[in-house]
Amino acid sequence: MPPIPDTAGTAERRVAAIDIGTNSIHLLVAAIDPVLRSFSVVLAEKSTTRLGERDPDSGDLTPEAIERAFLTLRHCRDLATSHGVEQIVTAATSAVREAPNGRSFLQGLQDQLGLVVDLVSGPEEARLIYLGVLSGLSFGDQPYFILDIGGGSTELVLADGRDARALTSTRIGAVRLQREFCREDPLTPARRGFLEAYIQGAMDPAVAEVKRELRPGEKPVLVATSGTAMAMAALASAQDPNPPLKLDGYRLGRARLDGIVERLVAMTPEQRRALTAINERRAEIIVPGALILQTTMEILQVRELVVCERALREGLIVDWMLRNGLLVDRFSFQSTIRRRTVLHLARTYGVDTGRADRVASHALSLYDQTRGLLHDDDGEGRALLWAAAQLHACGKHVNIAAYHKHTWYLIRHGELLGYSEAEHLMVAAIARYHRRSLPKKRHESWQLIEAGQHRHTVFTMALLLRLAAALDRRPAPGIEAISVSADAERTAQTRGFTISLQPQAPQPGDTPQDLSLEEWSLRSCADLVLEATGLRLTVRQASP
Repeated sequence: MPPIPDTAGTAERRVAAIDIGTNSIHLLVAAIDPVLRSFSVVLAEKSTTRLGERDPDSGDLTPEAIERAFLTLRHCRDLATSHGVEQIVTAATSAVREAPNGRSFLQGLQDQLGLVVDLVSGPEEARLIYLGVLSGLSFGDQPYFILDIGGGSTELVLADGRDARALTSTRIGAVRLQREFCREDPLTPARRGFLEAYIQGAMDPAVAEVKRELRPGEKPVLVATSGTAMAMAALASAQDPNPPLKLDGYRLGRARLDGIVERLVAMTPEQRRALTAINERRAEIIVPGALILQTTMEILQVRELVVCERALREGLIVDWMLRNGLLVDRFSFQSTIRRRTVLHLARTYGVDTGRADRVASHALSLYDQTRGLLHDDDGEGRALLWAAAQLHACGKHVNIAAYHKHTWYLIRHGELLGYSEAEHLMVAAIARYHRRSLPKKRHESWQLIEAGQHRHTVFTMALLLRLAAALDRRPAPGIEAISVSADAERTAQTRGFTISLQPQAPQPGDTPQDLSLEEWSLRSCADLVLEATGLRLTVRQASP
């Protein structure tokens, strides 16, 4: 991959976002103003690659779809680089998420194109869509339903200007339903009725979930994003006396939508492809997409939708700005999403938050003091270490025996919003290896960490967490501070470091705190530290 120019010191910063969807791949290049804390779109491109046309027997991404995607992504990478972006953030969604060979596809993108792709979960995809919409609409105090009908999944969100109250993802989409239900085209009345019943059955749980979060008297506006909604708005606006120049903000009532759906369902594929308002590839999948939109509006009991051009790709830009401290105001609550989702998961599994906070504090102190000694992390691992420290004991919710293994499972299958799939796996693995054995090739938790750099981060952060957790020996706090110093080198065999433990100052009349328990616990890690790093660990207790 060609070197990316360094633009971090200039007034304007450029970032690219690539959305690898089931139907299409989208590229967006954004110019970010650090002073105004806003961004503008420099370039937006879309290519229909149909990754969702998977092998009907194995469910794998087909060689043809992979080839189309590689060609498109090479083009996207080169275009983004030519615009001087400092980073390309990339996300893959439903098709790659579900395909058995999805991970090998992503590894190929990294090896051959230098693109590191985040595999996002359904709820995380919904959150990113929410961020994209929030960047283009002023919500105020009004609640909104956000509906995004993709090729392989449909996301439904209930949100306001402060936060997303409910994030759902359902495994129905325009490409998926076209492939599975629309072999007869036009649909017969019986087949259409079956498909509508299937859509309603699939969407009912998501609708129930968002409705549970409604407050008395609230009547949310429906915002619809992405290809199906844009196509329906294009077909409707083509009939207007004065068609709008842009579809963003276009309002489409249910009665007009129903009329357009009836026309589309009755048409032959050739007649739909002849429609000038939509392209030929969209015409192939517009009927199932339109039926998802129509059915969802019916069960939500809304009479109108508003089209929004912004969606996941803009959400990736907003998320990048949040991670880099470039957004405030209405996005301020979202800037803490990673912290809040970790603490929520900890509460769910009954973690002792006081002790978890102490372990996290010790872990971060060790991280800061051992840079260049026990690790060479560039900063990414610090946030993952904090999350793993907060959750490292959650496996005790299942069973105290081998709880680190239960911890891995609970984190792995829990919901961590704001984290990519790779980061999610890394947090789970760091927590998994805070006790007992070092990582082994046969461990599933290790096998799922595919990138070499990610394995290195997990290995080093887990070692720091192991040391921090070793200091958590009693319910009440006893350590005031810890300090780390590298020992003077005599020979290669005697290289090492010392951890000094400072007990909390006693209250008047109390006996000074004895940290012999913590010293013993930390010394028990010495052999493993030596095996992992080649460094000898010495522990001593400092005076209070």
